[in-house]
Amino acid sequence: MTATVIPPTLPGRFLLGSAPEFQRDTLHLLLESRKLGEFVRMYYGPFRLYIVNTPDLAHEVLVEKAASFYKTTVLKQVLEPAVGSGLFTNDGDSWRQQRRLAQPAFHTKRIAAYADVMVQFAHELAERWHDQQPLDVEHEMAGVTMQIVSKTLFDAHVTQEDKTGQAVATVLRLADQRFNRILQIPEWLPTPENRRMKEAIQHLDELIQGFIDERRASKEDKGDLLSMMIAATDDENGARMSDKQLRDEVMTVFGAGHETTAVTLTWAFYALSQHPEVEAKLHQELDSVLSGRLPTFEDLPKLVYTEKVIKETMRLYPPAWSVTREPIVPVRLADKYDVKKGEVLMVNIYGIHRDERYFPDAQRFDPERWTPENEKAMHRYQYLPFGAGPRICIGNTFAMMEARLVLATLAQRFRLTLAPDQAVVPNRVFTLRPRHGMRMIAHVRQPMPQPLI
Repeated sequence: MTATVIPPTLPGRFLLGSAPEFQRDTLHLLLESRKLGEFVRMYYGPFRLYIVNTPDLAHEVLVEKAASFYKTTVLKQVLEPAVGSGLFTNDGDSWRQQRRLAQPAFHTKRIAAYADVMVQFAHELAERWHDQQPLDVEHEMAGVTMQIVSKTLFDAHVTQEDKTGQAVATVLRLADQRFNRILQIPEWLPTPENRRMKEAIQHLDELIQGFIDERRASKEDKGDLLSMMIAATDDENGARMSDKQLRDEVMTVFGAGHETTAVTLTWAFYALSQHPEVEAKLHQELDSVLSGRLPTFEDLPKLVYTEKVIKETMRLYPPAWSVTREPIVPVRLADKYDVKKGEVLMVNIYGIHRDERYFPDAQRFDPERWTPENEKAMHRYQYLPFGAGPRICIGNTFAMMEARLVLATLAQRFRLTLAPDQAVVPNRVFTLRPRHGMRMIAHVRQPMPQPLI
């Protein structure tokens, strides 16, 4: 065994460490950390954590030694009041059983049936838009993805404007605030924030329990994710999900399932507005493949460039800008870095995605990176929009299908241009969002004429 190497440390302030810089501009700090090396130490107040800056080390943490790592204590403190012990926060044997039970609901053949739902809600959104209309694109995308996830999850109609949509927004907003704190406020303290969180969670609990009770009583398979999860049986021991497990998984999918796709679509429309040559190529593909009709699941293999646009969007603007882990035993990485039990590791997805060593001209939005030849030549772990290893996002296939179909439906009808006074700054909260929103103008477009053959 080689001698222990102490990783370089980010500069910081007495007692506070790098916490002020991290809170002020996390993304800049993550990019700067790469200059110090593959594995970098920093202090967040009194807490020590490490930043993972290379695909090789990301593979070691997320795949090769995944069993030695759990989700972090801070993440659980922030999210467990809302999502309980769902797949996002659970660990160990309990997580493995939950994953086995939930996996069939996300099988490719199963989610293919949801394509029409995705397109229908996107089409209804397009019908509400008109030429020269100012749009809050972030709000619009969150609205359509919330409708999609509620319909496919438990066959319900939820909008951002109703009580349920507002409760989800409250939970996500307060979770964002809590992630920024060095120390968490105890849940039992009756602060205004805690009261708002509890009221929102209580509403969602009552709603979801009502769906579970109704579905168990009727024994009806409505073709949604909830029906699949109720019917799922663990092949290893015959177990089924309890009401508590169902509630936690539904909350996890409902909260995170629409947020990540919404921000991907928001960034996609922004990137297209800044790169007219990419936008023109996308429109050409949509006109050629669809000829003005709505897309279907069967069209996806032909929407090659549409997929490239989504992939490149998630490279430059990954919704999950980092992945955090906490070792449950002492761990040695790269045969030289020793990490103690309970210390926090942050896989720098945002930084790896923008690293010139892995993506030449990395700041440029270039969907042509995603040719089969280029992808084959890539390091398997230089692109991590859904994480990697056993804990790779269970909904990745669902999300990719949704993003492509919604983009195809809207982009063949409209071009979006950035509002003249709109500043665009990526901002790290729970997901990677535009700090000042994304105000854009809708322009009705006509299909491009096809060349004569």
